[in-house]
Amino acid sequence: MNFHNAKFKSAYGTSAQLPKSKLPEVSFAGRSNVGKSSLLNKLMFRKNLAKVSQKPGKTATINFYDVDGVDLVDLPGYGYAQVSKSELERWSDLIEGYFNDERFFALVVSLIDIRHDPSVLDRNMVEFLLESELPFAIALTKADKLSKQKANSQKQKIMKQLMLPKNTPVVMTSSEKGTGIDELRALITSYVQ
Repeated sequence: MNFHNAKFKSAYGTSAQLPKSKLPEVSFAGRSNVGKSSLLNKLMFRKNLAKVSQKPGKTATINFYDVDGVDLVDLPGYGYAQVSKSELERWSDLIEGYFNDERFFALVVSLIDIRHDPSVLDRNMVEFLLESELPFAIALTKADKLSKQKANSQKQKIMKQLMLPKNTPVVMTSSEKGTGIDELRALITSYVQ
């Protein structure tokens, strides 16, 4: 899978607008400030294909990127984004609608900030993925913000807290330094072939 071959495809503001799933989809889910857009840009060798913002909650739609015949799907962040209650509900409906749809789920990448314990919403997402029996991996973001030793111990702690099955892929990443990006690309490729 050639991640250089990436382009923006489409964005949808309601689940009713979502087209039928024709290509394998690799979806990215996580809190509003977890670094989803930065990670996607790094994966796709781009600076700003996915819009990055200092203010959490920039992604208010489900955005599809075509990467070499595979759809990378950027879901709206969940959590504390400073938006209205009705907007948060719309995002929630959008994410739920996406996952309740008959789609070609190749892999869901659940992003969690390695510096913090998983939030209730992070735990809910992982529980949902386990219950739904969807193939998923955990990407621990912002690993460059911790020492290597601290990052490794935090990774073990998070894996325990989430009670992940032993075979769950967990990748420490940094969009800033490029840590774990090649590993994540290889993992994604293995799920879509």
